[in-house]
Amino acid sequence: MRFFKSLLAAALSGAVAIAALTLPTQAHHSFAMFDGSQIKVFTGVVVRINPDANHLQIFFAPLDEERKAVLRNEAGEPVIWAVEMGGSAAVARDGISVNGFPPGTIFSTGLHPLRNGQPAGDRGSSGLFKCPEKTPPAAGMHCDSVEGSTAHGEGVMPQEGALAEEYNPDAQ
Repeated sequence: MRFFKSLLAAALSGAVAIAALTLPTQAHHSFAMFDGSQIKVFTGVVVRINPDANHLQIFFAPLDEERKAVLRNEAGEPVIWAVEMGGSAAVARDGISVNGFPPGTIFSTGLHPLRNGQPAGDRGSSGLFKCPEKTPPAAGMHCDSVEGSTAHGEGVMPQEGALAEEYNPDAQ
């Protein structure tokens, strides 16, 4: 009897260990938290990159319309947004990585904002363009208009506003 209890305990421990190891691969979210009917377009300065396996996120400070300063809140602190993309390995193939987008990099992209109003969103199918070093676009323009800019991945710079057809990767 004691042997079977030890065997049962070992089997349960093994099952718990296997479940714990497989949990991160199943910990993915729906895109329902993003408003696929809207798109916001930004040109901003990279603050940091979070290279998670499931989603790489670029945290950035949006530039003003003149492209001369970052947007600030009432306290004078930079406003920080985050754009979420595919997994780090997938977007690295497009040249989007911690080394490829160090802090201070100026880039432009579109995103579907979070429905809860927090300053973040999903890139969706928007293009992502990096400006040449220390070369912001002209007032009101984005990096795709700057000579020497680079495109990262597929897609074009979208127009900001409501979309005619809602973006919903969960339905695909």
